[in-house]
Amino acid sequence: MLEKFNQNIKDLNLFKPDDKILLAISGGIDSMVMAHLFEKSGFRYGIAHCNFSLRAEDSDLDEVLVQEYSNKTGIPFYSKKFNTIQEAKTRKISVQMAARELRYRWFEELRKKHNYNYLAIAHNKDDVVETFLMNIARGTGIRGLSGIKAKKGTIIRPILFFTRKEIVKFQENNNIAFREDSSNSSLKYSRNKIRHVLIPELEDMNPNFKNNLLETISYTSDATEIFIESIKEKKKSILKEQSGQTTINIDSLKKLKFASTYLYEFIKAYGFSKEVIPDILFNLDKTSGKQFYSKTHRLIKDRKQLIITLIPKNEFPIYHIEENCGEIKTPIHLSFNKEKTDNEFKPGNSKKTAYLDCDQVKFPLTLKKWEKGDKFQPLGLSHHKKLSDFFIDEKVSLIEKEKAWLLVSNKDIIWVIGHRIDHRFSVQEKTKTILKIELLD
Repeated sequence: MLEKFNQNIKDLNLFKPDDKILLAISGGIDSMVMAHLFEKSGFRYGIAHCNFSLRAEDSDLDEVLVQEYSNKTGIPFYSKKFNTIQEAKTRKISVQMAARELRYRWFEELRKKHNYNYLAIAHNKDDVVETFLMNIARGTGIRGLSGIKAKKGTIIRPILFFTRKEIVKFQENNNIAFREDSSNSSLKYSRNKIRHVLIPELEDMNPNFKNNLLETISYTSDATEIFIESIKEKKKSILKEQSGQTTINIDSLKKLKFASTYLYEFIKAYGFSKEVIPDILFNLDKTSGKQFYSKTHRLIKDRKQLIITLIPKNEFPIYHIEENCGEIKTPIHLSFNKEKTDNEFKPGNSKKTAYLDCDQVKFPLTLKKWEKGDKFQPLGLSHHKKLSDFFIDEKVSLIEKEKAWLLVSNKDIIWVIGHRIDHRFSVQEKTKTILKIELLD
């Protein structure tokens, strides 16, 4: 087993011989065997033990065993006691989830603080089978069917290639001390039901069940990699990320075979669930403006694209601009200049520049977000118009509307910045001084 252990590490490039590895050691048979294999192989390693305070004295005795092993071998030892039940209550999550998050957070802190290259977890082949069956029972995507990875980021699983029977045999042959977690036999936990009830039944039907399933998982893992590569390729041509928003081309999305699967893979990183996908697809040919929300993001169905942004804040500050101000950079970049007019003046067509009659403008100016009910007299019109109607007529997207700022003089909107000025403040024949305001990048 020791020879196979070292060969697997080399063949799969789990880590280099001179790397420092932090071992997560619970005191159970799997992790104690892993520690023994690292010791016999001469690797550089340290031991981290979590005391979750879930089994009273037993939890403390687990810690004692691991510390005694560390003292005997001279290996660096780190331990931490957690109030796991209180953490679960506070965060309103299961005890198992709380324990998982607590330990992985602390392991990562230790790894970085003490310059360990990887964190080693003692999962084995039987864990792969049990996790696969648990994922099926709960419902899962293709990634949940691809098994546990031997290496993912800074996490490695060096004994993943051994069965529990092989581990038990090695422990017995080498007289390795370990502690049995009494909760491992309790059928109140789903994993234990699968381990002690379901798998024995399946093995009774087919004694080679585990090996067959592991082979299937291996095929599924390869298929998952192919699937992920396909998603990446489609993303490159259909998704665009720019200026804090992501856009998905609707026409390109509709042409995809299995569009629902692709769409879910595109947007799940933004917190959207599978349940919302049919509704989004149903609305692709509907009127613009339909919105969908995750906890952190909003997806808007626009004319030709789906737009994903962070959920915007509802409150925006108001900024005041004094007459002698030449430039502001917050919240947007504007420059202010006064120019004498002449008979040859032409305002130009840039929406980023406003030419206003300086005598009509009253300082201080106010820079604010638009609100429902705001009105102004768009350049070229003889009457007022609601800003909401103006945006509709100009085919301004919901995202652009939310980005829009107004420049206000004495409660009158003088410029919908980046769109149009108010006709009443435009340069006329009688204008003597022009106030030139530019929206800068």
